[in-house]
Amino acid sequence: MSQEPVTPYHSKTESKKQQVATMFNNIANSYDRLNQVMSVGIHHKWRRKAVKEFINSKPEQVLDIATGTGDFAIEALKANPKKVTGVDISEGMLKFGKEKIIKAGLQDKIELDLGDAENLKFADNTFDVITVGFGVRNFENLELGLSNMLRVLKPGGKVVVLEFSKPRGFFKYMYNIYFKGILPLIGKLFSKDNAAYTYLPESVQAFPDFENFTAILDKVGYKNTKYKSLTFGVACIYTATK
Repeated sequence: MSQEPVTPYHSKTESKKQQVATMFNNIANSYDRLNQVMSVGIHHKWRRKAVKEFINSKPEQVLDIATGTGDFAIEALKANPKKVTGVDISEGMLKFGKEKIIKAGLQDKIELDLGDAENLKFADNTFDVITVGFGVRNFENLELGLSNMLRVLKPGGKVVVLEFSKPRGFFKYMYNIYFKGILPLIGKLFSKDNAAYTYLPESVQAFPDFENFTAILDKVGYKNTKYKSLTFGVACIYTATK
């Protein structure tokens, strides 16, 4: 019997994708500020480490899936690509992302548009690198999304996924206190959508992390699958090639 997907609002009528889009639309105006507060700024360090995984390959075309407000897309410019294309299912998040990119004068290098991994509009073998920052656990159909990413990746191209994981060992107890108890309270103080910050720990708990995720990448058809644990296992960088 298949397990029901973890969703923000536990709705029986809306799909996970619809619920996730609604959630991010609701929290878009506070998303960047809350990320900074709740991660104590460490999410920037994680993105920098993720970009180092492909910076020496000199990619020309980069696709950033679940781009949100564009932080990963902007960080990817350190690899000096000709263009970074970001897609997201939330119009609200994209609105703030586009404003951020225009303010930084990067609109000639970065293009943001509606889209999701399961329905990518791009031709086969288009991108040298595909990145996903904290987005794969929000996919409605994980294997379909990963397969579609593989389709639009060039032969020899690289996928770099940054995602939350569940720490192992002693640190997991402190992590659980913060992530399941304190973090939702902070979210409620700053966000009008209470469900968003209870969904976060629930979705991380349900996500197949570490070697479980690399096994899914292997199954879908990726090669050279690896993961690197970050900050005692709070997050992971997963890499794979086509």
